[in-house]
Amino acid sequence: MEQASEIPEGLVPVFHQAAENYGLLSAAQLAAQARVESKFDPKAVSRAGAIGMMQFLPSTWAEFGIDGNGDGVADPLDPLDAIPSAARYEAHLAEVVGYLPGDLVSLVLAAYNAGPRAVCDAGGIPDYAETRAYVAQVHEWAETFEDQL
Repeated sequence: MEQASEIPEGLVPVFHQAAENYGLLSAAQLAAQARVESKFDPKAVSRAGAIGMMQFLPSTWAEFGIDGNGDGVADPLDPLDAIPSAARYEAHLAEVVGYLPGDLVSLVLAAYNAGPRAVCDAGGIPDYAETRAYVAQVHEWAETFEDQL
């Protein structure tokens, strides 16, 4: 794993609140996901067109993006919107993949990365190197961030 980084201080309460509101991933797991997705970069853009700290595809944002900070705009580039939106989306993913055997958080992370259809079709975490690495990295970073949260 790369050298550990710090969770941006101003985002610690946002990760806590999102975890509390949606109840699936812990604050440390949400922070770890942001670290793996974008290294906490709110302006990140992937080759696939995913944007923001939590790397939302436009179609996913259109359905699950929320105005987390109450400023009247749901913006995937605003961490105060993106973090609770990711937690909200993951609560939905838990409903979609929750019937599958295995660790629910790992299944949800895999669905976030590869898409829920890929997870359902595979009957669990699909055998994609990127997805398996993603799930492992989020778990590793979550352990690293536990003491910061």
